[in-house]
Amino acid sequence: MLPEHAIILTDSLKRIVQELLPDAEPTILLERPKVAAHGDVATNVAMQLAKKAGLRPRDLAQTIIERLEHDSLVSPLIDSAEIAGPGFINLRLSNSAVVAVLDTVDSEADRYGYAESRNEKVMVEFVSANPTGPLHVGHARQAALGDALCRLYTASGYEVTREFYYNDAGNQIDNLAISVQARANGIEPSDPAYPADGYRGDYILEIANDYLARKTVQASDGEPVQAAGDAGDLEAIRRFAVAYLRHEQDLDLKAFGLVFDNYYLESSLYETGRVQAVVHRLVENEHTYEQDGALWLRTTELGTGDDKDRVMRKREGGYTYFVPDVAYHVSKWVRGFRKAINIQGSDHHGTVARVRAGLQGLDMGIPKDFPEYILHKMVKVVRDNEEVKISKRAGSYVTLRELIDWVGRDAVRFFLIQRRADTEFVFDVDLARSQTEENPVYYVQYAHARICSILLQSGVPLSEVQKADASVLTSATEQTLMKRLAEFPAVVRQATQDLSPHLIAFWLRDCASDFHGWYNAERVLVDDIAIRHARLRLADATRQVLANGLALLGVSAPERM
Repeated sequence: MLPEHAIILTDSLKRIVQELLPDAEPTILLERPKVAAHGDVATNVAMQLAKKAGLRPRDLAQTIIERLEHDSLVSPLIDSAEIAGPGFINLRLSNSAVVAVLDTVDSEADRYGYAESRNEKVMVEFVSANPTGPLHVGHARQAALGDALCRLYTASGYEVTREFYYNDAGNQIDNLAISVQARANGIEPSDPAYPADGYRGDYILEIANDYLARKTVQASDGEPVQAAGDAGDLEAIRRFAVAYLRHEQDLDLKAFGLVFDNYYLESSLYETGRVQAVVHRLVENEHTYEQDGALWLRTTELGTGDDKDRVMRKREGGYTYFVPDVAYHVSKWVRGFRKAINIQGSDHHGTVARVRAGLQGLDMGIPKDFPEYILHKMVKVVRDNEEVKISKRAGSYVTLRELIDWVGRDAVRFFLIQRRADTEFVFDVDLARSQTEENPVYYVQYAHARICSILLQSGVPLSEVQKADASVLTSATEQTLMKRLAEFPAVVRQATQDLSPHLIAFWLRDCASDFHGWYNAERVLVDDIAIRHARLRLADATRQVLANGLALLGVSAPERM
């Protein structure tokens, strides 16, 4: 059902309820029945209000139906209405209401499914990999989820900022530096003298060789860094290695077709005094205490669900990792983002309560649910029916670049979005490369390409196709396909609200299935000109909406396969 039709029907139901029960405040829900034979739209409003009205639900439902049928705005949209079960009202849309979707798609084109500007900002922080190695398949899932979510928020009228937070400080960076230094000094990972916590991938040797060769590297938002070439200068090695890997990650993201609006460095939080300011304010607000030589935050008293207090400053000195995270999220709030979403691996679940507790302890008016989190499960990669665990270059994991090289950017994006973020996922490389209907991205893209071929074969100008009278589209498969197209704006809204890009992937698969079903049941290029042009119009509208849905996932809509 088109959004404008849903608004008309919802408003009418509200008016009817107001007339019958002035004090009632029902929740008007319009749902699609699970069984298509039961109708196109269902509501349980009569069941909600029957007791208050002193009527049986079915009797109240009959009264509501009679009033709906006499509403001049609603009656053209409804072909029939019936009462089901204990009092559900099931409505069947008129043909004019069903075919109206084609007018809307024709007029809105690539904006179909998009909302008007809300004048609200949202920041989505994702990938945020430590600059200690290439991006791996877990980062790939974040990249796919994050970029799709950003596209959804844009479609829903928000001003979106994509941000990448670099943890360029701490023990992992220290381990990176000493690993590169060891390789620069000719120490192999198998040597007992190699750092116990060092990184062992071949990329460490590549960095060491380029450092010794005094090469220059530059990350996307940083100054060029020229290697000193001195294997004894650990700080110079650290600077070069971080810049080198940031540049490598830039190349990974470019291959994925992903551009960030801003990169934020953890080190800047220390350089600008933000970390120290957060600690000072928490102490000043009496949310901390000293114990065993460490500084603790009273997280259990700050209402965010943490099960024990947390160390902020360790006995030996230095802050624990969540303290700069609190300072970082203060910066988001100060920059004017009242809605912020973080996409992280499920191993970061402990961070949520700690960061929110720190923010509450600052007494800055930050809501308890700021920021929102999407915690995703990791991905297992299978190739030739065997799990792939080792990368030739990274040494211990499958990289984003390898996935793209194996199956292409479109398949990586679609496959990593097609399941809920909090579910385990097996990335089947062989399936992603196959050209069968079992491969979801191929199945959807093939539907789009097939439509382009039909339109080209017809030889009918698009301007003429879009003038066709769609009222002749009355077959069951035609009606099903048009109703599917009408769902798209609501699916975009729900996917945005629920932080669930996978709903778009589900919808695309269903829409492609409806199209293939219609195409197999009804010939498009028939002799009857009116029917031919009407079916071409339906095909073109389907092409447009499939392209819009694929664009929300960052996946291409090919004209040929």
